[in-house]
Amino acid sequence: MTEEVARGACDLSVVVPFYEEEAAIEPFFSELLAALDRVESTSEVVAVDDGSRDRTFERLRKVHDSDSRVRVVRLRRNFGQTAGLAAGFEHARGRVVVTMDGDLQNDPTDIPTLLAALDDGADVVSGWRHDRKDAHLRRVLPSKVANWIISRVTGVYLHDYGCALKAYRRDVVSELRLYGEMHRFLPAIAADSGARVSEVQVNHRARTLGRSKYGLTRTVRVILDLVTVKFLSDFSTRPIQVFGLFGLGMALLGGVLLAFLGMERIFFGVALAGRPIVLLAIVALITGLQFISFGLLGEMLARTYHESQGKPVYVVGEVLDAASGRASG
Repeated sequence: MTEEVARGACDLSVVVPFYEEEAAIEPFFSELLAALDRVESTSEVVAVDDGSRDRTFERLRKVHDSDSRVRVVRLRRNFGQTAGLAAGFEHARGRVVVTMDGDLQNDPTDIPTLLAALDDGADVVSGWRHDRKDAHLRRVLPSKVANWIISRVTGVYLHDYGCALKAYRRDVVSELRLYGEMHRFLPAIAADSGARVSEVQVNHRARTLGRSKYGLTRTVRVILDLVTVKFLSDFSTRPIQVFGLFGLGMALLGGVLLAFLGMERIFFGVALAGRPIVLLAIVALITGLQFISFGLLGEMLARTYHESQGKPVYVVGEVLDAASGRASG
């Protein structure tokens, strides 16, 4: 966090990415600011205009001019929701950061529920749109399947990874490095660093203004990013255990097949020409050796990355200091 951000620290930051939501700006801020007035803490709103081509920025400017709690960050072009959240996290000054969509489907009156869950000991609180007001076949059903897959792959079981309404402690978002479509995996990424994740039911409303920016084409990107999250979570410091294990299996398969074929040729005079299994054995052996090489290269890259940047391979949650007689963390 920069010194400027630290000087303006407050209790709560609400980060909201916007992309071409000009019609929703005024009613959204009318609801949100009224909800924040009822929260007993100092607050701010960080509105991120993700390269909108309509009048979203102009309307955000008007809201900013009328209420000093609203800060606006305008990106040079459309970078996507993950980048919008990353920009919001960077500029947020609150000790707690709440994220939500600006399309009026999330209910700002649910913010106190998220804050209460943080007070109960959670580090990350994810909203669960229990009664979701979206098209069932096009949005709800695919979302349920995706949540089931993500939960089992990451080991962090949530009903609704796609819900934008979430709350984080400042130290959690300060450690996050986001790219791709990683925003939907934030609870799992945070849990990998030792954060305590909980889930609360929140209200969800049908979209009445603007149009959805989500489509089925995002599914492929989400799946690829899920693979990345799983790899970085389990094997970022030991890639040889992924590539090497697969490579060793393939190399052993190829070696055994070649030994068997060699014995057939030497002791029984069986011809090898024209037999597909010979090609299979050679391909398996070469593929296995290549994957082992990938694993070794990955190990060297991981070592270089962590040593050159001084990046730790652990996250400290708390330190009991006998000299000072107090805990820190």
